[in-house]
Amino acid sequence: MQITRIGSTASYKGPDDWFTGSVRVDSLFEPNESRNVAGYSVTFEPGARTAWHTHPLGQTLIVTSGCGWVQREGGPIETIFPGDIVWFEANEKHWHGATATTGMTHIAIQEFLNGKVVEWMEQVTEQDYLKK
Repeated sequence: MQITRIGSTASYKGPDDWFTGSVRVDSLFEPNESRNVAGYSVTFEPGARTAWHTHPLGQTLIVTSGCGWVQREGGPIETIFPGDIVWFEANEKHWHGATATTGMTHIAIQEFLNGKVVEWMEQVTEQDYLKK
């Protein structure tokens, strides 16, 4: 058994290459000898979002507060609320973040494949983001 205490890992600013706007990331758990999965609590201020990206083994999002938007390539922008669970298939190109007026926090869970968890791509343009 392992207990990870709140505050035992410092929060960090979401890197500008991966996010637009103000984003805070808190690591919840990382892979170890027994698990090949990582989890993060990610807080997006209004207007903040990820860049387009994929995950080699998919990604689960659990919305914990606020209101957000998600979109997979070729699909509509969907609104997500606390308690919603979003699953992106392996290698499904997508983005997620807050709405233009409301912040949002979600837990992101994804598995590593050959040491890699994500493939970052281009930023979501303001024009595409506001198509909701």
